[in-house]
Amino acid sequence: YLEIRLRGAGEVFNGAVPGEPVKKDENTRRGNWGNQIEFVLTSVGYAVGAFMFPYFIMLVFCGIPLFFLELSFGQFASLGCLGVWKVSPMFKGVGYGMMVVSTYIGIYYNVVICIAFYYFFMSMTNLLPWTYCNNPWNTPDCSGVVGTSRPNGSLANVTGMVNGTKRTSPSEEYWRNYVLNISDDIGNFGEVRLPILGCLAVSWVVVFLCLIRGVKSSGKVVYFTATFPYVVLTILFVRGITLEGAIDGIKYYLTPQWKMILDAKVWGDAASQIFYSLGCAWGGLITMASYNKFHNNCYRDSIIISITNCATSVYAGFVIFSILGFMAHHLGVDVSAVADHGPGLAFVAYPEALTLLPISPLWSLLFFFMLILLGLGTQFCLLETLVTAIVDEIGTDWIIKHKTLVTLGVAIVGFLLGVPLTTRAGIYWLLLMDNYAASFSLVIISCIMCICIMYVYGHRNYFKDVEMMLGFPPPFFFRMCWRFISPVIITFILIFTVIQYKPITYNKYIYPGWSLVIGFCMALSSVICIPLYGLYKIATSEGSTFSERLKSAVKPHWSWGPALQEHRVGRYAPSSLLGAPGSDIGVEACPFKEELKEEEKEKRDEISLTIQGSNGSTHTSPLPMA
Repeated sequence: YLEIRLRGAGEVFNGAVPGEPVKKDENTRRGNWGNQIEFVLTSVGYAVGAFMFPYFIMLVFCGIPLFFLELSFGQFASLGCLGVWKVSPMFKGVGYGMMVVSTYIGIYYNVVICIAFYYFFMSMTNLLPWTYCNNPWNTPDCSGVVGTSRPNGSLANVTGMVNGTKRTSPSEEYWRNYVLNISDDIGNFGEVRLPILGCLAVSWVVVFLCLIRGVKSSGKVVYFTATFPYVVLTILFVRGITLEGAIDGIKYYLTPQWKMILDAKVWGDAASQIFYSLGCAWGGLITMASYNKFHNNCYRDSIIISITNCATSVYAGFVIFSILGFMAHHLGVDVSAVADHGPGLAFVAYPEALTLLPISPLWSLLFFFMLILLGLGTQFCLLETLVTAIVDEIGTDWIIKHKTLVTLGVAIVGFLLGVPLTTRAGIYWLLLMDNYAASFSLVIISCIMCICIMYVYGHRNYFKDVEMMLGFPPPFFFRMCWRFISPVIITFILIFTVIQYKPITYNKYIYPGWSLVIGFCMALSSVICIPLYGLYKIATSEGSTFSERLKSAVKPHWSWGPALQEHRVGRYAPSSLLGAPGSDIGVEACPFKEELKEEEKEKRDEISLTIQGSNGSTHTSPLPMA
């Protein structure tokens, strides 16, 4: 949950065609980013340092290639995660799967942000409330690291950790007994935690206000949310490395565990971290890139963002483990005894370490403010992905003009769906969604996306599309990764992850079987969209036999290609339709939905072109205004 978003700062990336004014929107109906640094600051990864060797391998052979694939895919068509599947309408279910994944993540991710809001507000005090064990919510087993009202508290704390017994810290009891007031079972919801519910409302309001004008407003907000976390990280880093024992934490962080290198779970975790880190298969990269100008160098952007993301991940690891090393030194125990993961790192271990620092409320405010900014940056992408998909799919002038209402509607629904996660059993459901709703489904979606673009649409066609857009074809390494390496690695990791599957647990709580069934249903709900829509598309496509319908369903829609007429050259130019092979994809896009049928009829009459079955999308790209 401590997720570090990379923002490449310092260099302005101009995606405009040479000679074109930078501030002018290419796509006047749909809109573009104000300038390219807004895109770079928004399409960020979310990373945290761990298992270095598998992480770097997955980054090089899966992460960066898939990142570039999604950016180029969305930028070429200027459409969101649903509209881009005009490239092969039968695979539009992949886009729906991305929407389902983004919905799940958007629901529980904002709950994490709201808890960070809560801790931020509770840090506005002279003494952090999780410092001592003399509060009403503490138990007799509580043992603090700063000092306690109970005799020999610190000695009991160290003795318990050395003897291998479970250590109950004031920060953990504050988290479990006060913030969450956690119930004993996932089915025992109990009451809604009103302070958390209020913070959830605040979080959604902030997200909505920042997206009220789409990428035009969020693109300005990320100048702050993207760069200020680096300031906080640097402050915490400088403070951390000057503490006694910090070097022990850093050594623990950098020392590889080679005995784990053959464990498939480690590689599966590294793959999942890469997909989370770079945002692959969420639909967000496609959506954000769709607002780029057509000739923007997304290849350069993908390299810079991915590599800087990895560097930021490593940097964040130094920040975290230097503080944890100091805490371990203070307690006289190994770093592994105080290190944690998941919510335990962000809301238990690190906050407890902060209580050992002078002026601890200040460091706590900075830390949780950083978490809020990082989380909001992620949430911007998730919400914009859903809104863009809806607006592109409906595609009418009214819905485009009133996009703010769609954003408001999605935000309200997201808030209501997040309410159950603010109950006493909310943490159980949050972890269930985190482990199942967006885990192996991400790698399946990415693998099928590679197969569709490279083998159904055709790698030669796509390489030509990229060359037309960037002025040069994809480098050889990326071509090999897209066609062979990435899908093979993803497939093997998926197989071994399934073989070594272990049910989810939370501390000592074992999830009941019925909850795991719900978890698998959430995981399958995004993947099942792909075959279901594929069968529907085949059944509704033109043709008298199954093979004819299948061929019609996978063939690119007639409007596939660059959104603007000025970019539809070569095989996408209207003149190329006359007797040219593959002419079904080279038709000029019509400007408005209500003119679609008339435009199709005219093209049938004029060039005797048989229009193949639509992919179900009603959105068409606009012609440039005079």
